[in-house]
Amino acid sequence: MNKTNLSVIILTLNEELHLKRCIQKVKPITSDIYVVDSFSTDKTLEIAQQNGAQVFQNKWPGNQAAQFNWALENLPIKTKWVLRLDADEYLLPELIKEIQEKLNTIPDDITGLVFKRRHIFMDKWIKRGVYPVKLLRLFQYGKASSEQRWMDEHIQLHEGNILEFEHDFVDHNLNNLSWFLQKHIGYAIREAIDILDIELNIIESSNTKNHLPPQALQKRKKKYSYLKKPLFWRSFAYFIYRYFFKLGFLEGKEGFMWHFFQGWWYRTLVDAKIWEIKKACGTDKEKIKQYIATQYGINL
Repeated sequence: MNKTNLSVIILTLNEELHLKRCIQKVKPITSDIYVVDSFSTDKTLEIAQQNGAQVFQNKWPGNQAAQFNWALENLPIKTKWVLRLDADEYLLPELIKEIQEKLNTIPDDITGLVFKRRHIFMDKWIKRGVYPVKLLRLFQYGKASSEQRWMDEHIQLHEGNILEFEHDFVDHNLNNLSWFLQKHIGYAIREAIDILDIELNIIESSNTKNHLPPQALQKRKKKYSYLKKPLFWRSFAYFIYRYFFKLGFLEGKEGFMWHFFQGWWYRTLVDAKIWEIKKACGTDKEKIKQYIATQYGINL
């Protein structure tokens, strides 16, 4: 096997269902695999150790950006490159081969690599509607970090340039539909906080003027355009765009559920959270922060 000069960071909380798959599929390119765990109560730690990962634990700080940056600052990373993966993600063999063939020959001024992410929902690859989502996931150690956001965080470069690879990694969660919906209920308040922060600047941001990949900037530009549209109407319009104009309806029942739940229901729930908070607090920043702390247990 052609090992490469990279480390992998996987953030976990009760990921016994996915972790072995994630680790085993990345092993052809590295033995430096770090699991940063938020004190799981299932077999996550046992599975990580059995499959050769180094385990570190850190109390969940409230969002993935803060946890990932903690990992960058505290793990004993010795490699040139760092790959960030979620436990329910994995690299396809074609991407493994591409990394093996290209990584050690990339010029030093290339400090970040962008991959395409494909979603598998209810065991079906959803090809139409949002694919491909392009994300910077592999970068030179010390030259990037996660921007501090409550949702939709991206890895940002402190210096250097970006190269896009051809092949995909996969987001394939094996939990049932109830778990999927419950997860998005939790995401909705974090997304609402992020949107309120964009609109009202309720959180003092520590982000510097590092540069995001062009793919992330394009996605962020679309998000800001979306946020200018009226509450509730915009979630419906987004579903119509994905399901009809982007041909999501060709993906069968799985495609309908994916675009309905993730594109309309979830976005409507986010708008409902925003409406709820503004109804109670108006646009008063301190009232909003107090309300979020009281109602949702999140201290901003």
